[in-house]
Amino acid sequence: MIQFRFLGILMAVAIRTKKPLDLHLAPWVWKQLCSMLLGGPDLEEVDLLTYRTLQGILHLENSGITEDNFHVMIPLESFMAHSADGRLVPVVPGGQNISLTFANRTEYVERALDYRLHEMDSQVAAVREGMSTIIPVPLLSLLTAQQLEQLVCGLPEVSVEMLKKLVRYRDITESHQLIGWLWQSLEEFTNEERVLFLRFVSGRSRLPSNPADITQKFQIIKVDRVRAFLTRTHLPT
Repeated sequence: MIQFRFLGILMAVAIRTKKPLDLHLAPWVWKQLCSMLLGGPDLEEVDLLTYRTLQGILHLENSGITEDNFHVMIPLESFMAHSADGRLVPVVPGGQNISLTFANRTEYVERALDYRLHEMDSQVAAVREGMSTIIPVPLLSLLTAQQLEQLVCGLPEVSVEMLKKLVRYRDITESHQLIGWLWQSLEEFTNEERVLFLRFVSGRSRLPSNPADITQKFQIIKVDRVRAFLTRTHLPT
């Protein structure tokens, strides 16, 4: 929990300093951080197999499964389900002692879905606690999950157009042939390669969603050196 709290501090610092983090979290985590309600589609987005299994148990119309052959066709015996880390856990207290039947299958699906959607509540609460040390967390409820993710993580794509807004030229002009070659090469890069270029020239791997939040620009300098001279970068200290 200390590590989750620290993650919240890092996320809040990223928002305050406008220096995005390269985080890859499940979409529903961002929704929980914004105090948004979760539903079946959120589980479907991250665990399609579990979601379809629960829906298959709930909707037995035209499946040929009846009360008589339910236990033969459904390979579950009690109110147990697999957690996010693969463990078989009770979805309600004492669930291992509650038999799953044709009659109570609807309750089982509701309980299992509720368990999966809220099994990380304490971790999300720890992240929010960490964020609260830097920013006013209640204001997060005014954001959408996508807006919060952009504030923390910035843009996943590094476009050439955005890079052109970050550059300054010294002893060379934008119309110079060398500069044209540079942008042409970057256009041909994959996004992963442009991320590496961005990290080389700026020390960061993500860009904020608003170009106005970028205060430090990288500089292209024309120098007269021998061909063996390699490109170098100088990061501010």
